[in-house]
Formats: sequence, structure tokens, C-alpha cells
Amino acid sequence: MKKLFLLITVSLCSLLANAQQDVLLSQYMFNPLVINPAYAGSKDYMMATLLYRKQWVGFDGSPETEAASIHGPLKNKNFGIGLSLLNDHIGVTTRTDVYVDLAYQMQLNSRLRLGLGIQGGFSNYKFTVPSKVWDTTDPIYTTVPQSNLLPNFGIGAFLYAEKFYVGLSVPHLLDYDSTKAINIASADKFEATRHYYATAGVVFDGNPDVVVKPSILMKYVPNAPSEFDFNVNVMFVNTFWLGVSYRTNAAIVGLVEIQLSRKLRLGYAYDFTTTDIKTYSSGSHEIMLEYDFGYDIMKMKTPRYF
Repeated sequence: MKKLFLLITVSLCSLLANAQQDVLLSQYMFNPLVINPAYAGSKDYMMATLLYRKQWVGFDGSPETEAASIHGPLKNKNFGIGLSLLNDHIGVTTRTDVYVDLAYQMQLNSRLRLGLGIQGGFSNYKFTVPSKVWDTTDPIYTTVPQSNLLPNFGIGAFLYAEKFYVGLSVPHLLDYDSTKAINIASADKFEATRHYYATAGVVFDGNPDVVVKPSILMKYVPNAPSEFDFNVNVMFVNTFWLGVSYRTNAAIVGLVEIQLSRKLRLGYAYDFTTTDIKTYSSGSHEIMLEYDFGYDIMKMKTPRYF
């Protein structure tokens, strides 16, 4: 069984090299920096986020993710900077990302702003041979590289006002495939595939105690079906967010976020899997902790909710 599991895991990782490969997060709408470097410095204060996700609970070798990010404006508030750290485990493979984001926030008119961002860093892919194996000379252990460090960079644009936003981004622009237009040498079994993201959201706050924020995320990866996240979050009395998302051909997600203090927020998401894997898994859990330096939503006359 163990050998079969390893074969499935390696096959899955090979498949991911040519399909959906970037980390999947359900609470992207509360921290757009994870998919768009142009978000860095888009607010007047610094934000820090910690996140943990356990996908497909009960399924051996399922993805497990730890992420941390921080971003904010520089002394010249037209520029923003961010740092993102990520550790993603799938079976016997681990991916560690370290990326720096830099964005320029320009005022287009009295209400509208445009952020243009770039990020650069690296992803380290590692394959760990289990301590107990039947045959260490088996090709499944000898043909897969132990690790590979792949540099990359990404770009993004983020157009926003107080009540809406639209974003486009390609977080990892280099494609480790010689057939693609922007590429560098093949990376053997570990190949970074380009992902494209488009986001949009709007805020309805006619009642000051009830704020409704629908949003959408589109993800496209060559040679894989496009995926959409349709989401609606509702905030009550500036304290509680309740939301629901539908991820096409994947899951229905329930979300809750609580304002623990004027600067600290706690978020949780639960994915109800809708694919055949639901037979083997009870779903996915995701918890997020966010701290806003210098921000006080209770005192803001016209707060931004993204």
C-alpha cells in the first residue's frame, strides 16, 4: 500500500506540473496579496497575515499549507512593499516559496487608484524519500530529484476605489517549459507552470450595520479547466463576516471572520468537497489570523473592506 501511495503521489505531482499548481486558498478575498503583488501598500497602514490550511482531511498525503505575509506603504506612500512566505506539502513533496512584492500606487482621480506590482523570489521543491521503503534502488526513488530551486517573478495590476476593485495578475511568470514564450531551462520533475488570475468585487453598504461584499475569482492554467470562485460575504456591525463561496467543480465553502479587537481579526473557512474525493475526505479547514497596524475600523468614516 505504501508503494502504491508513493506512486500515486509522484504521479499527482507530475500532473500538477502541467495543471493547477499554485496554492489553493479559500480566504483570498481577505488578503489579495497572495495572488496579486499590486495589492502591496494599497492601504495606508501595514498588514500582517498568518494562515494554515489542511485540505481533504482524512486523505493520506493531502495538501497542507502554512503561509505568512506582511505588506504596507513606504515613506513615500505611492510605493508599497510586501514579503510572502509559504510552505506547501503534498504527500512526499514540499514546496517552499519566498517572494518580495513591490507596487506603485497611483491616484487616477479623486476616487480611483491603480496599483502596478511586481514580485520576485524563488520556490524550492523537495522530494523526501520515506525512511522505510522496500527497495531503495527502485526508480521511483532514484529518478525523482531530491530538490530543485526555481527562481521566478510575477506581475499584477489592481484597480480600486472605496466600493469596488478589479485585479489581474500572473504571480509566477516564468514557465519551466521550453515550448513556452517566457521560459528558462527545464527543471526536470519539478516544473513551475504559469497561472493567470482575474478578480473583481464590490461593496454594498446602504445600511451601516450590514455590509454585503460579493466577489469573483477566475483562475486559468494552460492544459487545465478554468476555475471560478463565486463568493458573497456579509459583515454585521463592523464585527462579524459570514460568507459562502462556490468553487466550480470543486467545493462549496463556508466562511466566518471575527474582529477580535480594533486591529486583530480571526478568519475560518470550511470547504465541503463536491468531487468524488468526498468519499475519502471530510472536507478542508483553513484558519487565518490578520493584524492591521495603525488601523481602527471603528473610527473610519468611509472604510475600505478589501
